[in-house]
Amino acid sequence: MANRKHIAAEERKEEKKSQFLAKLNNCPTSPRKMRLVADLIRGKDVYKALSILKFTPKEAAGRLEKLLASAIMNYEKKSGNRPDEGHLVVQEIFVDSGFQMKRIRTAPQGRAYRVRKRSNHVTLVVGEKKESTKRTKETKEVKAETK
Repeated sequence: MANRKHIAAEERKEEKKSQFLAKLNNCPTSPRKMRLVADLIRGKDVYKALSILKFTPKEAAGRLEKLLASAIMNYEKKSGNRPDEGHLVVQEIFVDSGFQMKRIRTAPQGRAYRVRKRSNHVTLVVGEKKESTKRTKETKEVKAETK
């Protein structure tokens, strides 16, 4: 039992070595607005994603552009090689809600409305492009035939 868990943990460690991430915590933008921009770059090549973010007129695009540049730098530092064109892709990007500041806005007749100023946490994972599954199936069949 312990051996199986150890093997699974080692596999997860090896998998994380090929993932390079950057985090943006407590960003003062609502998560819903940030997700609109994050959906534009999910699964894209990093250079294509950078150009998409550069020409997107939303405020969240500027923040994600800096975050993506940081993830590319993390890739260069950890792996030691430069990202080639079409080689590095945005594997995962997800936006979680952060803290909410609760403020009061005056309302008619002495009442008050609550204003929630939302923030979010963004995690961006960049990784190398995986081969298509057709190639891996073909290589398995070839290996099986040679045995």
